[in-house]
Amino acid sequence: MPLLELTDVRTGYGSLPVLHGISFAVEQGELAVMLGLNGAGKSTTMMAIAGLLKTWSGSISFEDASVGRLDTAKRVQRGIVLVPEGRRVFPALSVTVNLRLGAWVRRRDRKALKERMEKVFEYFPRLAERRNQLAGTMSGGEQQMLAVGRGLMADPKLLLIDEASLGLAPKTAQELFQTVKQISKTGVTVIMVEQNAGALDVADRAFIMEKGTLIFQGAGDEELKATDLRAAYLG
Repeated sequence: MPLLELTDVRTGYGSLPVLHGISFAVEQGELAVMLGLNGAGKSTTMMAIAGLLKTWSGSISFEDASVGRLDTAKRVQRGIVLVPEGRRVFPALSVTVNLRLGAWVRRRDRKALKERMEKVFEYFPRLAERRNQLAGTMSGGEQQMLAVGRGLMADPKLLLIDEASLGLAPKTAQELFQTVKQISKTGVTVIMVEQNAGALDVADRAFIMEKGTLIFQGAGDEELKATDLRAAYLG
C-alpha cells in the first residue's frame, strides 16, 4: 500500500491550469526524484501535496486516507512537511532558533525536540559547528542544509524538498543528495523536485514532468537512470 498516492490531480492558479491530471504513488521509505524544466509543474505538485494549493479535481491519499480537505497545518501534523524552494531561513535568527521553529507543531515534547535537533546535527555537522550563528551570514549550501534540517524538526513521514540544489556548487549538491539518501534510509519517505539530473544517483523512483503532465515514471535502477531517464530529460 503506497504511503502517498495522487490520482488524476488537476489544479492551477486563478483560472490558469497547471496540472493536467497527474497520477503517481510513492512507497514508504522511498526516495523519489521529480525532474522537469521550469514551468513543468513540479513545484505546483509539491504545493498541492502540502496543502498550499487547493486541487480542482482528483484525489490525494496519505496513509490510505484522503487529505484533500486538510489545511497545511493539519497535513504537517499528519507528517507531510515541505522544504520550499529558495531556502527561506530566518536570516536574523540563529541556526538553533531556526531549527526550533521547524518543530513548532511538536514543541511541547522537549525531549523529542532535543533528540531531533541532535539528529539534524548528525546529518549536517556544519550546522552543529554554527549552531549559534545567524542564518543570514551562512553560505547558500549551509542555508540549504538548515532548510532541510528545519523540515526534519517537524518529524516528517513524508519530506517534500523543492529544488534543493538550486544555486549550489556541484560538489555541495551531491553531498546534500547523499545526506537526503541517508534520511530516507531511516524510513522517512522523500520526494525531491529537481532540475539537476545528478539527483538520479540517489533515487529509488523517478518522475519526469513536462507541461503539467507526467511523461515518465519508473524505478530508479542504474540502467534506467543511465539510459531512458537521462535521454528523456537531457535529450
